[in-house]
Amino acid sequence: MAGIYIHIPFCKQACYYCDFHFSTSLKKKEALLLAIKKELILRKNEFGNETIKTIYFGGGTPSILNLEELQAIFDVIYENYTVVNNAEITLEANPDDLTTEKIIELSQLPINRLSIGIQSFFEDDLKFMNRAHTAKESKKCLQLALQYFDNITIDLIYGVPNMSNEKWLENLKTAFEFGVPHISSYALTVEEKTALAAFIKKGKVTPVDENLALEHFNMLVAETEKQGFVQYEISNFGKPAYFSKHNTSYWLGEKYLGIGPSAHSFNGKERAWNVSNNAKYIKSLSVNTLPITIEELSKNNCFNEYIMTGLRTIWGVSFTRIEKEFGLNLLNDFKENIKPFIKNNLLEIKSDPTLGKVLVTTKKGKFLADGIASDLFII
Repeated sequence: MAGIYIHIPFCKQACYYCDFHFSTSLKKKEALLLAIKKELILRKNEFGNETIKTIYFGGGTPSILNLEELQAIFDVIYENYTVVNNAEITLEANPDDLTTEKIIELSQLPINRLSIGIQSFFEDDLKFMNRAHTAKESKKCLQLALQYFDNITIDLIYGVPNMSNEKWLENLKTAFEFGVPHISSYALTVEEKTALAAFIKKGKVTPVDENLALEHFNMLVAETEKQGFVQYEISNFGKPAYFSKHNTSYWLGEKYLGIGPSAHSFNGKERAWNVSNNAKYIKSLSVNTLPITIEELSKNNCFNEYIMTGLRTIWGVSFTRIEKEFGLNLLNDFKENIKPFIKNNLLEIKSDPTLGKVLVTTKKGKFLADGIASDLFII
């Protein structure tokens, strides 16, 4: 089975830290939505007879779309793809969009999971990030959304300059009090060509403190564990039965179609991505041409990607899979390369009843997982 990701590249305003592809102008919205529907039709046979088990509307801000616009996309999907009955269908939403009327409308669509970009329950943090919503709207939308949706995840950002440990704990406490079953939480990262990067360079903003981020991360892990959440991926914490099926499919190397400008796709052997330009995307699809670049993955690429994703999850890296897909020699080299990390209590080997021996990060190693993985890459 496979998934579909749909990128809606529109936002009301630009968050200072964001480097995703989006536009704050809605002038091309109608033409772009037409192009998205065209791409869905043109690519309907790409994965053969595979059924669709997850659909994910990301962005940008998909909650900017109205009921009719979303329904039109669903119509095209269900007319051209075989979607399983219990498909997980997620829509990313911002609190300022989630009025009572909007939430009721969304509940009438096939959407059964909301991903709400809270980021913080404190007004000063939201202003620092240039978020479009207020702290009051964050709490109000959650009260409303939980009346209509059982499966809700919220985003929270930690490591924000001037965010004390007490404020971070209060953010977590507020999330727990609402009873949301899933939290995605990320350290504030300074990406090139963002407003945040420019502010730090000019001395207008305090640089991000990695030690503060580590403190917040350790608090996040400890507090979510107390509340019965499972850290099934470095940045994702879910109650049992509430793990994100769509994102999990990425980490487990399953196939997915990426629809819309800048969206990425994966078919098991090739990775592909659409042009990150709304005008070029629309123009290309107006003449039935896919605005896509395809890269065939080498053996080394596949190995490195498996190590990167595997070490971020509770499922880890399977020795049996490495031997089967990449050969015994590579497995033996890998076993030698991981010894220093095991010695330093950053990695450990566990036995899985299905997978056999698997390599996972320890509590100490979790925050450093990406760096550890890159050290184990084949160049």
